[in-house]
Amino acid sequence: MKVTIDREECTSCGVCWDDCPDVFEENSDDGFSQIVEKYRTGDDPGEGEVGSDLEECVKEAADNCPVEIIHVE
Repeated sequence: MKVTIDREECTSCGVCWDDCPDVFEENSDDGFSQIVEKYRTGDDPGEGEVGSDLEECVKEAADNCPVEIIHVE
């Protein structure tokens, strides 16, 4: 499952890394959400792929994001 974050629009609320800490974390440099290194595709901290075992938590984080910047395909 592909996961993307529009990091420029992130408000650093922390909902995604609270809901799904296995996939999302706070970037220590800019404070915005990013995908943990384990699941990133390439060098972009806003793009990744996760297995079906994490689907529920990723979708919950996306649904709860107040600015709707997490996209799941």
